Amino acid sequence: MSGEPFAHPALFYGDTRAYLAGTVPFVRAALAAGEPVAVVVPGEKLELIRDALGADGDGVRFLDMREAGRNPGRIIPGVLRAFADAQPPGRRTRIIGEPVWAGRGPAEYPACVQHEALINAAFRGRGITILCPYDTAALDPRALADAWATHPVVIEGAEERLSAAYDPEGVVVRCNVPLPPAPADGPGVLRVAFDADRLSAVRHLATRHGGGLGLAGEALENLTLVAAELTTNSVVHGGGRGTLTVWAQDGQVLCEVRDGGRLTDPLAGRRPAARDQRGGRGLLLVNLVADLVRTHTSAEGTTIRCHLGGPR
Repeated sequence: MSGEPFAHPALFYGDTRAYLAGTVPFVRAALAAGEPVAVVVPGEKLELIRDALGADGDGVRFLDMREAGRNPGRIIPGVLRAFADAQPPGRRTRIIGEPVWAGRGPAEYPACVQHEALINAAFRGRGITILCPYDTAALDPRALADAWATHPVVIEGAEERLSAAYDPEGVVVRCNVPLPPAPADGPGVLRVAFDADRLSAVRHLATRHGGGLGLAGEALENLTLVAAELTTNSVVHGGGRGTLTVWAQDGQVLCEVRDGGRLTDPLAGRRPAARDQRGGRGLLLVNLVADLVRTHTSAEGTTIRCHLGGPR
């Protein structure tokens, strides 16, 4: 019913049979109730659910999480809110979202945990259920422990259990840790200080350096946008100045901006912009175009690091 509060259960499964037993009835129940439903899971799991639904799948929105949610910071505004906000007012919505899988890299995983914790704040009070599957056979025990901390209810087989470890606010704090240091100055590393007078010059330097590191086409355009938005945010909100660093690592180009500001809103950059909103879209745009965004903020300042182009 549309008057029910937000629900965010985790589904623990150990094999294909358990996966389908937990997901397909969830989708069929939504269809039977006339509720909009989306399935956003890794491609191979997407096909399992689609095949099990047969013709009923025509009424479901399917998205490959490996693409739509490659950057965990993009999932709330670009996937979950995008689908939920497009539905008629007052109608309950259901989504299956699987942002954590065994192939996620070590740089991505903390961003996934942070995303799962922030879902609770982003949808509190709304008539929506977001079911998050976790593969107990393939995932590290740490991922399952984190699922208990980010989901109020865990479903395993026929059993639903309230989580005594549920603490999404604590998870957000725990995920706010310093990032690994950027490389020291040297060949292939661009590091430049900036202020309001140098915004245009720094953006051009970042673009030229990214091109020299192998970025081209859309990926290079995304680097230009990321550098422009992050440096502008630093000037407007981060004390008027900052430092930009661009370098290559593991087949990607990384763009990092440090400034003296403190990011106090954990959902900054994860809310879709209102239609009549002027400004305030910088971090949202960065999340939408980057392949991964990591952030650390403290009383000493804020660091935002973006990964662009190529594999992680």
